[in-house]
Amino acid sequence: MPLKQIIDTCFDTEVGANGLDRAEFDTVLKRTEPGLVWLREAYDTGALPLLALPGRDDDLPEITEAAAWLADGATDVLVLGTGGSSLGGQALAQVAGWRLPVLGDLSGRPRLHFLDNLDPLSLQSGLAALPLETTRVIAISKSGSTGETLMQAMAVISAFEERGLADRIGAHMLGLSEPLVSGRLNKLRKLLEPYGIRFLDHDPGVGGRFAALTNVGLIPAAIRGLDIAAVRRGAQRVLQPVLDHAAAAEVPAAVGAALSVAFAERRLPIDVMFAYGDRLERFTRWWVQLWSESLGKQGRGMTPVAAIGPVDQHSQLQLYLDGPVDKLFTVITTECADAGPRIDAALAAEAGQPEFAGRTVGDLVASQQRATVETLARNGRPVRVINAGTIDAETIGALMMQFMLETIIAAHLLGVDAFDQPAVEEGKVLARTYLEEM
Repeated sequence: MPLKQIIDTCFDTEVGANGLDRAEFDTVLKRTEPGLVWLREAYDTGALPLLALPGRDDDLPEITEAAAWLADGATDVLVLGTGGSSLGGQALAQVAGWRLPVLGDLSGRPRLHFLDNLDPLSLQSGLAALPLETTRVIAISKSGSTGETLMQAMAVISAFEERGLADRIGAHMLGLSEPLVSGRLNKLRKLLEPYGIRFLDHDPGVGGRFAALTNVGLIPAAIRGLDIAAVRRGAQRVLQPVLDHAAAAEVPAAVGAALSVAFAERRLPIDVMFAYGDRLERFTRWWVQLWSESLGKQGRGMTPVAAIGPVDQHSQLQLYLDGPVDKLFTVITTECADAGPRIDAALAAEAGQPEFAGRTVGDLVASQQRATVETLARNGRPVRVINAGTIDAETIGALMMQFMLETIIAAHLLGVDAFDQPAVEEGKVLARTYLEEM
């Protein structure tokens, strides 16, 4: 089912003075057209390899083989990497059941662990608890110089050696990094290749936070059994209107970018993604990095906030409805009516909830989705709705491509480079200095 985007409750006719005037929005939407031209030119010239990924299938056999090799005979697969090297894989794997309540721990597939945060206690206790004899490891760093990933990889190697498994390191680990370039040191390759560890190439033209549709995200997804070809089909479906020279109003990503920038210019600088369903929890966190690291530059950008429904109705909705009016909401809904356990009428009556009788859990969630959107709008909070239908491989591919395109188009509107992150380098340099001083 294609994504269905509804923006009526972003305008003053629906939400009052906090909404946009249609002419105001149309002006910003027209400003997205140069960004769409740039995207088409980048596709035609190959300047942005990300845009070629949805239409590719030549690399899928290698990705599938790597996933099968990692999973074969393994009880556990450990993914080393941080930020974009991890979050895309997490978002995809979750659609296939990873990190879902109860279900995530009962899967018959290898247990999948993403060591995306460098926490000393978690790393130490995790390595001590893992059955390394039946654990496989993939270490991901585009540049090969990510300090967190390098330290994780060193700790893993030492753990294998301390267990008397030094001779198995080469057969238990896989590296993923850029191809070697003459005169440039790739630290991850230098560390791992002497152990006989094989490497797959990270596409040098696709940055980490945009790499979910490459082997970076698709290998963990394939380990979980997600249809990775379908992921790319979903992405292609969203990209196609751009390539077909559709008007900006017919490109949902251009509409979304225009909304966000228009509201930011109206001093609503916070973007809240409120997604309904456990399978979208990691997706919202992936989007937070994509949006903040791509757009937060030169004093510009919008602050992303992630929320999951229905649970965050209890933790955040009070603020959203009765706090400051400084947010644009994107509510991602799903077709969940008639899904899940059906409630016994006698139990509903006993609990004093007769309206639950004969209804499914999905019926309640469907009602809550609708109520959240309408309550936000009635309280003068601008909200767009994306109906994602059923959350499957095609849907997550479509959602990822929509928000990657939104990010790139929004960057054009803001006049910033979506693909760099200059401000974080200072902290990295200082951290290395302080480590040396210790």
